[in-house]
Amino acid sequence: MTVSEPSAPLTTPGEAPRADDLHAAATIDYRSELVRKAIHLCSLSIPVIYSFITKDLALMLLVPVTAAFLIVDTARLYYPPVSRMFYRVFGWLLRRHEQDENAKRFNGATIVLLSAVLSVIVFPKLITVTAFAILIISDSTSALIGRRYGKRRFLRKSLAGATAFFLSAVVVVLVSPKAEGNVWEYAIGIVAAAVGAVVESGSTIDDNFSIPVSIGIMMWILYAVFLPGLDLSGPVPVLR
Repeated sequence: MTVSEPSAPLTTPGEAPRADDLHAAATIDYRSELVRKAIHLCSLSIPVIYSFITKDLALMLLVPVTAAFLIVDTARLYYPPVSRMFYRVFGWLLRRHEQDENAKRFNGATIVLLSAVLSVIVFPKLITVTAFAILIISDSTSALIGRRYGKRRFLRKSLAGATAFFLSAVVVVLVSPKAEGNVWEYAIGIVAAAVGAVVESGSTIDDNFSIPVSIGIMMWILYAVFLPGLDLSGPVPVLR
């Protein structure tokens, strides 16, 4: 469930934000942030399970779950009794923008599932597994490190958070599945990780959507340019 670090500008341009500015901009306390990210990490099951199964089976599993979340989230936005019950149970975990009745925005969990379905449909399996694993692990790392240690702004968020995102994403790239395991595949993954860090820090779109899509597009382009003809859609070994 979640958006990682605060998405609103932290201070005036050129001014280093204070740690308490970062904390306040996130709109929930740090303990709630920890719970959100623990829930968010459960979504790591999506790329892990997808590594073992076919695209068709993955969609058979994902689409009904996504539809259920979409129905409940839509009811939350437009049906007051559901809204009151939802906020009574989960309100302490929701950011301010997720409770804004005028904005009518889906919560992070729904966006994660929608982006998972889109990624499975659009991207080859190897790219989806890598991009989604980076989303789950690096988005969580970025939020927690940025909230705790962020001192200097980078785009719309903190330099500490962006650095944590990139470094953790590189670790994901190093252990994630590869078609052949040659050096070009690692280089492609690292470049895509850097793109993901920039997008996560600067995008005004929900990063549960923008991160996997931007990483997926970048990886697909780089594979097409440097490793054309490589099969990225077949069975994927879990880890190397």
